[in-house]
Amino acid sequence: MAGEQLKPVAGLLLILNFCMYTIILGIGSWATNKAIHVGFVIGPGFDLPAHFSPIYFPMGNAATGFFVLFSLIAGVVGVASAISGLNHLRFWDRESLPAAASAATIAWSLTLLAMGFAWKEIDLHIRNARLRTMEAFIIILSATQLLYIAAIYGASSRRRV
Repeated sequence: MAGEQLKPVAGLLLILNFCMYTIILGIGSWATNKAIHVGFVIGPGFDLPAHFSPIYFPMGNAATGFFVLFSLIAGVVGVASAISGLNHLRFWDRESLPAAASAATIAWSLTLLAMGFAWKEIDLHIRNARLRTMEAFIIILSATQLLYIAAIYGASSRRRV
């Protein structure tokens, strides 16, 4: 009975997280595309610049490359965990819980890693509005993903009684 009360909460958080991870993927893809088009040109007759970095992003600061790459990884895993979570919401039983919970926990861990780089990027100050939006979404996702994990685990612990 109590587990069924958490099902709408878990569903709402799942949809919210899916939308936010999708937005993260969109902004991160834009930043990566811009970095590829504006980055260093290396070919025959070109020498590597003195401070060459394979994670060079023309916008933002020194933490931007790491932040964008880890946000993209967290976004892909977050979308995959949302798909697994939809399956769990459909069946809402003990057999579907481990896949949804483990995928959500991995996505949350990667989101926390990206959040650490977001904080570093905020500390270094130089960034544009899209990167600020991505930082905000990653920080919010670190909380909402944890709430989603708590909701699905809370529902399962109440059903065992």
